[in-house]
Amino acid sequence: MLFMHIRTRFAPSPTGFIHLGNLRSALYPWAFARHNKGNFILRIEDTDLERSTQEAVDVIIEGMAWLGLDLDEGPIYQMQRIDRYREVVKQMLESGLAYPCYMSEEELNQLRDQQMANKEKPRYNGLWRPEPGKTLPPVPEGVKPVIRFKNPIGGSVIWNDAVKGQIEISNDELDDLVIARPDGTPTYNFCVVIDDMDMKITHVIRGDDHVNNTPRQINIMKALGGTPPVYAHLPTVLNDSGEKMSKRNGAMSVRDYQKAGYLPEAILNYLARLGWSHGDAEVFTKEQFVGWFDLESLGRSPTQHNPEKLLWLNHQYIQNADPEKLAAATKPFAHDLGIDTESGPDFVKVVGLLKDRANTLIEIAEGAKLFYLPAPDLSADQIKENISDSVLPALKDLVSAITSAEPTKEGYAAAFKQVLAQHQLKMPALAMPVRYALFATTQTPAIDSVLVVLGKEEAIQRLSKVIH
Repeated sequence: MLFMHIRTRFAPSPTGFIHLGNLRSALYPWAFARHNKGNFILRIEDTDLERSTQEAVDVIIEGMAWLGLDLDEGPIYQMQRIDRYREVVKQMLESGLAYPCYMSEEELNQLRDQQMANKEKPRYNGLWRPEPGKTLPPVPEGVKPVIRFKNPIGGSVIWNDAVKGQIEISNDELDDLVIARPDGTPTYNFCVVIDDMDMKITHVIRGDDHVNNTPRQINIMKALGGTPPVYAHLPTVLNDSGEKMSKRNGAMSVRDYQKAGYLPEAILNYLARLGWSHGDAEVFTKEQFVGWFDLESLGRSPTQHNPEKLLWLNHQYIQNADPEKLAAATKPFAHDLGIDTESGPDFVKVVGLLKDRANTLIEIAEGAKLFYLPAPDLSADQIKENISDSVLPALKDLVSAITSAEPTKEGYAAAFKQVLAQHQLKMPALAMPVRYALFATTQTPAIDSVLVVLGKEEAIQRLSKVIH
């Protein structure tokens, strides 16, 4: 690899939403390219015209951009390369590497039924495969043929998979693959080979559901005079129930995580650990990940999605985030809750106060509501139930102490300490009534920090409504 210019690709089909398992198949080739100062290409495999959608393409591109998986080339769309594929099919027909097959779908189904009844592996029987001395059936009128690749007979396809080790598949297990449909549309396994050759892909890092495609792709590539890339087939990502992650099994899309208030840095860190490790490192930056990444550290066993671990990681990133950047990321969620972040306390300070307890940006936004709602209009019954008459003298003295205190956490802490000593009270006996007077709830961060963020004037105003 020291003398090779690394070129990797992520080649999703835009036929559904993109979940974490799909994104991991983008993250690893991106990291490998970045680690080796190579190129990372996005290729959209959209030849399935019935199921491919522009919305799915948009989600793929948005999701990668959100995670910071920058591109060197692409997106490249296979449907825009149809002429190139047809040109290669024509060359393969002319050179005898491929041939037209007129077997109808009905005949093919009958053949498969018969093979299964005989307990044989269902496969094309080579009826239309030209061989020396063989007489082909007469060409039926009005039938458009499929084009099949003339797969080698005998021998094996052998490759050293960077994750799974050496894999060997007998050519006798492979029939002659259809590379173009009757309407001339090329098929997936064929397009992949032409793309990988034309784009000079050196390493194909993808899910192990593609292992069965690999021998077919290697045979086509070798027939065309190409050198197969290094293959690394990643083990399956299982959902938290132990099933393969998919939309059917309740997997969340990348947009869902974005809307749920997860940070892209946390998602990237979590995805990196879904099948790769670097010692005991659990929390690391994108730059560290790129610096450490290699194919040798990829795991061989299926890995399981752990929502609790992801939430824990998100909390770590929120807790350690720069308050200004975190505030900018939280603002859209606050606005969705009807919070006007421009009027009231400094939103950056509010976020800084709440971030240590929050698991998601939504939780920060929910907590921030307290600071932007109007002062609570407490009824006499509410005051009586939550603020006892015995604590009112201490509250009055606290208002005086706060009025003359420095508007800092240390200044307000000293004011509390003075009043607690004066009235021989413990902190909860005073702090809980203060919280209730300020917000009509006893669930808030540290009260001295709350006073700093809320502001002295507003705090005194709210407390005064209770003691008079």
